[in-house]
Amino acid sequence: MKKSLLALLPLFCSTIIIAQSYDLAAGVRLGTDLGISAKLRLPPIDENFTLETILQTSLERNEGMLTVLGEQHFPLITRRVNLYAGLGLHAGWLENDPDRVEDYKAPAGISFIGGAEINFKNINISTDFKPAVNISGGEKRMYSQTAITLRYIPFKRYDIFESPREKRKRQRQKARDQRRQDRTTNGKKDWQFWKKG
Repeated sequence: MKKSLLALLPLFCSTIIIAQSYDLAAGVRLGTDLGISAKLRLPPIDENFTLETILQTSLERNEGMLTVLGEQHFPLITRRVNLYAGLGLHAGWLENDPDRVEDYKAPAGISFIGGAEINFKNINISTDFKPAVNISGGEKRMYSQTAITLRYIPFKRYDIFESPREKRKRQRQKARDQRRQDRTTNGKKDWQFWKKG
């Protein structure tokens, strides 16, 4: 048994190494609430920063909720295996319930999140704890939500956003083209370095 496990270890490690990270991942969220989740990586803010949108309905209450979270990711083994933490805002709505108290209002407030995720090629799997603090409305002041989320990755890393390496390469090429155009405008050939522009 031990030999079999040791033989499978390199295969598992190689799967993690070749797994792809993402620019966009979307899928289903299963836990104390049911819903859908989409994560978009935002490299203009930070290479490991994502914006997550969660649309969910509660299994415990007749409520639904939309949450938008900014999350910072912290790579562990590679950028494909990481921890993340963040915060954002949530706003909810009430579903039909004839037994509801009249002054009961839809929840709205601040949400926090902490979790871990792993990417296997086009699949992203995460687990998280997401406390939601209701500033107004809701059945309670705080909801403790946990979930496992399974997402598909339609856009891998740098499919949507340009990589820093490609950006530097493009900027260098643009600078070279500009210098060449300046020389042409001033009547100086590329090899006539002694002439001032």
